[in-house]
Amino acid sequence: MKNNLRRILVAMLLGVCVYGAFVVYRGVDEIGRSLEHFQASAFVVACALAFGNYVLRYLKWEFYLARLDIRGVKKSDSFLTFLSGFVLTVTPGKVGEVFKSLILFETHGVPITRTAPIVVAERATDVVGIVVLIIASASLGFSGGLLWAGAGSALVLALLLVVGHRGLSLWLIGLVGRLPGKLGKIAPKLEAAYESLATMLKPRNLFVPSLLSAAAWMLECLSLWVILGGFGESTSVALSTFFYATSTLAGAIVPVPGGLGVTESALMGQMTTMGHVEGSTATAAMILVRFATLWFAVLVGFVALSLMKRRYPGLLAKEPKDGKPAAAPKGEAA
Repeated sequence: MKNNLRRILVAMLLGVCVYGAFVVYRGVDEIGRSLEHFQASAFVVACALAFGNYVLRYLKWEFYLARLDIRGVKKSDSFLTFLSGFVLTVTPGKVGEVFKSLILFETHGVPITRTAPIVVAERATDVVGIVVLIIASASLGFSGGLLWAGAGSALVLALLLVVGHRGLSLWLIGLVGRLPGKLGKIAPKLEAAYESLATMLKPRNLFVPSLLSAAAWMLECLSLWVILGGFGESTSVALSTFFYATSTLAGAIVPVPGGLGVTESALMGQMTTMGHVEGSTATAAMILVRFATLWFAVLVGFVALSLMKRRYPGLLAKEPKDGKPAAAPKGEAA
């Protein structure tokens, strides 16, 4: 856990540097004047919309747990476990969200190999949902979004083709098994994980999660729209959706923590060039929307993890041994 905390601190420092560079570039005084006219209530609404995103994505988590026939997890524990994954949301590609699989193992003994593939399925359906939003907004006249939609669709299609072809997937896992050292030893775990992933990415298990993803990310697109409105900008919902969705997709494709630098640059560039938002206002809006979505998620994750540790005092206190969970609720045996 200490190593994870170091990574979070490094990502936070990186974020400070990125935002600081944008502020200096645009001008501290100009951004300050923009913030003077900002309606603070808009930021509160943006955070509420972001939390709505988390709730809808939690429903995806529950959907996948049910499809994998994972029972005996209380809804309250499941919700806090899901939110705890946001602690590492600033990891590249958000792969750190597999952290919730570790929590589920330590608290309920569910093997990590059964639930870790959920993270991959979540990311795949998130991309599908975001691509749907890009196509929808691009259809209103923003043809540039079709390029991003095509790239995202190609990535999703490639993933589905590999996972859907059992022979190809097992052959690739077999190649890993032939590698020397520790890499070769993870092949059996990859095979077990593949079985879960193949189940989750079947066509009948993709529609509902992808629909939930589209609705969830639409809420964060609305966060940008609300924040721009707080500055007195009249940017349309469609344009705000296009800006946020394409920037999020760009940040997801590039393997940097939380898309830092990539998402921000894309978001600001589109607001100023396509939305005709004044530079200092665009910078302030970008920083506020990133705090309301990315960094608010990290904060929510820490709160959820703290609540889980109160219920399961031994959570993350030591390394799991003998395949048994390392923690148990107060007054219960592990």
